[in-house]
Amino acid sequence: MEVMSIFALALYALATIACLSRLLHHQGPNKVLVLGCAYSAMVLQGAWLYQDIFIASGQNLSLINVATLVSLIICLVLSSAALRIRVWVILPVAYGFAMVNLGAATLLPSNYITHLETRPEIVVHISIALLAYSTLMIAGLFATQLGYLDYQLKQKRKPLFHPALPPLMTVEKQLFQLIFIGTILLSLSLATGFIFLDDMFAQGKAHKAILSIVAWFLYITLLWGHYIKGWRGKPVIYATVIGAFVLTLAYFGSRFVKEIILT
Repeated sequence: MEVMSIFALALYALATIACLSRLLHHQGPNKVLVLGCAYSAMVLQGAWLYQDIFIASGQNLSLINVATLVSLIICLVLSSAALRIRVWVILPVAYGFAMVNLGAATLLPSNYITHLETRPEIVVHISIALLAYSTLMIAGLFATQLGYLDYQLKQKRKPLFHPALPPLMTVEKQLFQLIFIGTILLSLSLATGFIFLDDMFAQGKAHKAILSIVAWFLYITLLWGHYIKGWRGKPVIYATVIGAFVLTLAYFGSRFVKEIILT
């Protein structure tokens, strides 16, 4: 498993270098090289995760394993999107995130054993929750890119990475599409949580539900403000990033303290 992890890390590093080294090139990064390395890394990362999660005693859904799975989803979505739209500037961030999580999972293994086979409805809830979180984290990356483009426009400069960057309006449109999809998934996640989880507001778990609901209200307000009131620019960028931060606290906050800090 360590060999698989090392090869995956090396391929992610190669994809990142290949992407960054040609951002200034008039033709942009080499798609075949970048995506070829990235997809190969994702296959190895997926195989590594499968072996580490599905073990004899149950399913090991430790914080690091879940974070590594989220990074895999984000890399897969963005790499697939790169075949049609220009996301080259944020791809290295996604690959770097995957490298950090996979490296941590390899060097700092931890266990949080569950038995999902006894409750298949919980698998549905967890799957939707992970998809919602991944989608809204990608929205956070798009918001960061939108902020950079907006800054360059106000400074009346050509974007530094012009060959790899899409137009500002295109990024804004894609951002709200991601927020819309992510909010629907987050709504389904909350709904399945209320239906399938008996202890959603139990002591030690209530903060997750409360923070998730806060993030949901924030995203709903953001969508309403944009489509009804015409909100754009910095307020949208800040709200998207804050929403991603609140959702991260909801999903990983307490478990980070328990599994990493207190161990």
